[in-house]
Amino acid sequence: MQWASSSAEASAVREVPQRFRRDRSDQSNQSDLTDLTDQERWALYAFWLEHESADVRANAIICLIHQANYLLDRQIAALEAAFVEEGGYSEQLAAARLAERERRRREISRQPEPGTVIPSCPQCGGPMVLRTARAGNNEGQQFRGCTGYPECRGVVKV
Repeated sequence: MQWASSSAEASAVREVPQRFRRDRSDQSNQSDLTDLTDQERWALYAFWLEHESADVRANAIICLIHQANYLLDRQIAALEAAFVEEGGYSEQLAAARLAERERRRREISRQPEPGTVIPSCPQCGGPMVLRTARAGNNEGQQFRGCTGYPECRGVVKV
């Protein structure tokens, strides 16, 4: 006959990890169940898994299956939340690729042509780069802007 989930036997099987942690808490070795070998983990449940009654063995295994399902459900929920929050691998890879392209584009646009003298900013004296106006009366026209932008807004017409 299958144990009820609230039975003392089922509770005892479920409480093995907590008892293990309590027993280890006063020792210098702070390992958890994942640090144990298969034989050491088996020994924690041996009372039930090696019991002479097949009903006890079967019920203990059912309890362990329920624990595994519970932990897998929690892991899946955490992975779903991370996927919604951060996106999947392909999305993250695409975002990283686009960010790298943008970084390279900015780096190239800041480099002067060979043999060109880099003018200094009339306001702060820092180096200037060639830029293109994106809006306003000068949209599409090139100008030199301070590399200290937005703190410094020095510009020079080309």
